Amino acid sequence: MDLLTAITTKEIFLLDGAIGTELDKRGLMGRAGNNIDNPDIVLEIQRQYAQCGCDALTTNTLTMNRIYIETHNMNVSVREINIAGVELAKKAVNQSQYVLGNMSSTGQLLEPYGSYTESQFHDTFREQAEILAQAGVDGILIETVFDLREAICALKACKENFSLPVIVSIAFDTEQKGGRTMMGDSAEQCAKHLTDAGADAVGANCGSLGPSQMAAVITELRAATSLPLLAQPNAGKPKLIGDKTVFEMAPEPFAAGISECIDAGANIVGGCCGTTPEHIRAVAEMLKQRQK
Repeated sequence: MDLLTAITTKEIFLLDGAIGTELDKRGLMGRAGNNIDNPDIVLEIQRQYAQCGCDALTTNTLTMNRIYIETHNMNVSVREINIAGVELAKKAVNQSQYVLGNMSSTGQLLEPYGSYTESQFHDTFREQAEILAQAGVDGILIETVFDLREAICALKACKENFSLPVIVSIAFDTEQKGGRTMMGDSAEQCAKHLTDAGADAVGANCGSLGPSQMAAVITELRAATSLPLLAQPNAGKPKLIGDKTVFEMAPEPFAAGISECIDAGANIVGGCCGTTPEHIRAVAEMLKQRQK
């Protein structure tokens, strides 16, 4: 079964949890750079997720596009870091699990708020998507994007050049006023525009919302599109303690929040910042209980 068939026919499709905050806990702040510098640790984290019963793993390549790499002075090769991320995820999965090539924001703003054009964004996303596709991912997950315009640039760069299914997930700052991103885009606008632009699934992840708040956004998305919906909340709302951002929600209440997201219309679920293999295992157990 190919990925598109799986996400459109499976009752609930379970993704993995956070990689970045798991690396942080191990004192490894380089995120994707660890694909090359500490591949054994990245592989260990991904194997733990694979053993939780999830249906797919995401590659540790979130912001590894050329604009982000160059503007953050990261001394890595776009091609090398993305290929390494795919290879590690493919080592971690079993035969029944899929690999999603992970893409996200450039970390910059489009004109007139920033200095970049849509053409520049399109080119950088196309380059990353091409590398991920050539390395053998089953589909693309574009996530943690705060600007609908940027999300559409990334989506079009994928859909106009490659045949892989693409899931697009937006980061919302509030569930109020119809759900809003940092740039003021509503959940309804995001769902409708991404559907029209050819997304195979849409959803919400990260942002400033806990699982129950995300369920309210999922309700808004479901009212605006018939596509499969993804919900990947953080392990609760982020808190700043000292100079560190922490996520305090335990696995069981997180799984209960995911159940609320499912009731609201999500059929693709997983975890974002602060979630661990224990959180995903709790979700997998919750899903078993729902089926009884």
